[in-house]
Amino acid sequence: MSKIKDPTKIPTGIEGLEHITMGGLPEGRVCMVSGSSGSGKTILAVEYLVRGITRHGRRGIFVTMEERVEDIIQNVRKMGWDLDALVASGHLKFIDAAPEPFGIEKSGAYDLSGLLIQIQHAVETTGAQMLVMDSIGSLFDQFGPASTIRREIFRITSAVKDMGVTAIVTAEREEEYGPISRHGVEEFVSDTVIILRNVLKDEKCRRTIQVLKMRGDTHFKGEYPFTINAQTGISILPLSARELKQSSSTTRISFGSPDLDAMAGGGLFQDSIFLVSGPTGGGKTLLATTFAAEGCSHGERVLLLAYEESRAQLLRNAQSWGMDFRKWEEDGLLKVICQYPEAMGLEDHLLMIQREIETFRPKRLIMDSVSAMERVAPVRFFREFVIGLTSFAKQEEVCSLFTSTTPKLSGGDSITEAHISTITDAILLLRYVEINGIIRRGIAVIKMRGSQHDKQIREFSIDSQGLHVGKPFTNVQNIILGIPSATQPSESEQLADMFDV
Repeated sequence: MSKIKDPTKIPTGIEGLEHITMGGLPEGRVCMVSGSSGSGKTILAVEYLVRGITRHGRRGIFVTMEERVEDIIQNVRKMGWDLDALVASGHLKFIDAAPEPFGIEKSGAYDLSGLLIQIQHAVETTGAQMLVMDSIGSLFDQFGPASTIRREIFRITSAVKDMGVTAIVTAEREEEYGPISRHGVEEFVSDTVIILRNVLKDEKCRRTIQVLKMRGDTHFKGEYPFTINAQTGISILPLSARELKQSSSTTRISFGSPDLDAMAGGGLFQDSIFLVSGPTGGGKTLLATTFAAEGCSHGERVLLLAYEESRAQLLRNAQSWGMDFRKWEEDGLLKVICQYPEAMGLEDHLLMIQREIETFRPKRLIMDSVSAMERVAPVRFFREFVIGLTSFAKQEEVCSLFTSTTPKLSGGDSITEAHISTITDAILLLRYVEINGIIRRGIAVIKMRGSQHDKQIREFSIDSQGLHVGKPFTNVQNIILGIPSATQPSESEQLADMFDV
């Protein structure tokens, strides 16, 4: 007996789908894409055809069973997909199998023979390698028991396999985590099943994709977030694609302050992720501004993402400290993007940042503040966002500074620190310290991977010239915990203060 070969997978061209399917869709087989209304089934099916035609020179057939052909062409035109041109070139052919608009009743047993003959003829005359049937469930809404539906679906999948095309068949489902398809039989006769979800949680919508099964081959399990962009189509953002294989840079760059560089053991590594955490008004934005100015002044490109201040406010504040952000923008060294976190979902934010890094090619990235992003998603989704962003920044060797606002004025714990502190390479804490009724600021480096760092808590001050790092605090304890308290100075410390030694 000859050995049966594993099915060959063909790339779909849909961003991220090749990763979670481990190579694409099995060639010559049927893939069912199931999802509720608005989950993105038709967009995925159309993009599968468009990418296959434009990138791989294939030909495709689109069988519409619900929408009019004119509506489908019009709906995807804003995404830059000119289906009319693909039809005119002979690479794409539509078959309109939508039901009659006035619901003409049919008598007798329902038979798909006529439709299958039409599809067979289209495949033979065009030489198509791809087929889409959208949506198959609408054919069976008014006909027969489940046994009849199962028989007819089996006929479709068998006929498609005989045609030698790689097919996507879409199906409706009524619940995001209920039965896989409306009739409950479509998934059993399909070789591959992909589920799209559009879940509302904490008043936020999140799209996910899951490869439920793939007969005869392997795939990644679980749900992965994805987004639909008006210009680029579907983008799947799998965390499993972020492998811990990034190179580790030994190159040091300056923070913008010699004293801070000394506290960090000689500066920051080029591929490091740096978290600055502290209470409101503690100096986080000034630290971020100084970090950006240091890069621009040495000809490095800097991408600054601001989620709590407007562009005009950032430029004004930087100017007050002698940093000309406007000039650096004009020189193409600085790009400032200001928007509210609520403007889009976390997946869209992540995709936008990745696109900016790929096109602008910055050496430094600043996010002020990352804690503001917690407002738009649950903790789990927020952590996935941070992992995706930090791993991508490391992959591109972009030195990144994230600011985080602690919920307490005195500092202390924060949700952000607890969930992303292990992901970052360096952590800088800012704290308020009250001594003799006077509020002062403290600064400390509590983490620096791959390097020794200053273990002391030093005084941190701000004036019209910018930031300044002073001497270590003495006779004060529990500053890191946000509850500073005085200690009795030793005899040697008293003598040192007395004679200013």
